[in-house]
Amino acid sequence: MGEVTVHALRGVDLELHAGEFVVVLGPSGSGKSTLLNILGGLDAPTSGEVRYDGGTISAAVERELTAYRRKRVGFVFQFYNLIPSLTALENVALVTEIADDPMDPLDALRLVGLEARNDHFPAQLSGGEQQRVAIARAISKRPALLLCDEPTGALDIATGVLVLEALQRTNRETGTLTMVITHNQAIADMAHRVLSIADGRIVGDRRNETLREPRELTW
Repeated sequence: MGEVTVHALRGVDLELHAGEFVVVLGPSGSGKSTLLNILGGLDAPTSGEVRYDGGTISAAVERELTAYRRKRVGFVFQFYNLIPSLTALENVALVTEIADDPMDPLDALRLVGLEARNDHFPAQLSGGEQQRVAIARAISKRPALLLCDEPTGALDIATGVLVLEALQRTNRETGTLTMVITHNQAIADMAHRVLSIADGRIVGDRRNETLREPRELTW
């Protein structure tokens, strides 16, 4: 910013593995979203490498990044970004049309418990239901990596639990590496692995020996 250099991340070094459910904790401005954006191919690091499955995206051109995001990554954000004029099923199907080996859109909705609401428009769905449609949309292309940035941030506890259950079910049944960025410490108890970030650095990396179910969480 002008003459001021801001280091969003500093010397981050980690490995992520298929099937993991990873929660990333940290205060606002700690670098959580920057890490997610780099892993998802939305931002490019100014130094270092990002490798995946024998490939690298840190020096990829835009065409290669587009292919990486399309084929390998699913995104879920705090706000749902559904198309208002399309039904839940149509919102999911929109993504499957550009995927190489997609799920059936109804199967994706079934995985998040919304097959009975498939013909409803976003305005006819609650916030939690819209977020679960967004999850179904993200997983319908069978991504290797599911990145979630504050997926429960705009939801109350009861609704947030339903969303977390949908993410947990997706992780367990599809084996997709799932990363959830949050400032909510309670969510860490359901994760295989918990990363803590402060001032752009990973200051903690631990594994939970026992996992709590989403319905056991309180915040």
